[in-house]
Amino acid sequence: MPEQNANDRPGYEQARDQLAELVKRLEAGGLTLEQSLELWERGEQLAAICEEWLEGARARLAAVTSQQEPDAARDGDPARPF
Repeated sequence: MPEQNANDRPGYEQARDQLAELVKRLEAGGLTLEQSLELWERGEQLAAICEEWLEGARARLAAVTSQQEPDAARDGDPARPF
């Protein structure tokens, strides 16, 4: 399978769907060892892409949450007394 450059990098949902399809193909069997290894390697790439997307989402959520925390404390949020 050809390498993808950064411009061809799939989004999270696309990478997740491709990964799920690869798993189905591997589970179905009937592939040569070489085909199985190629699919496995592509699956590892797709899993890494998904993890990068998830890490980016976590970072964005953490940034938003950290911006909101001081405001909640100033507004007298009873869950955050100080």
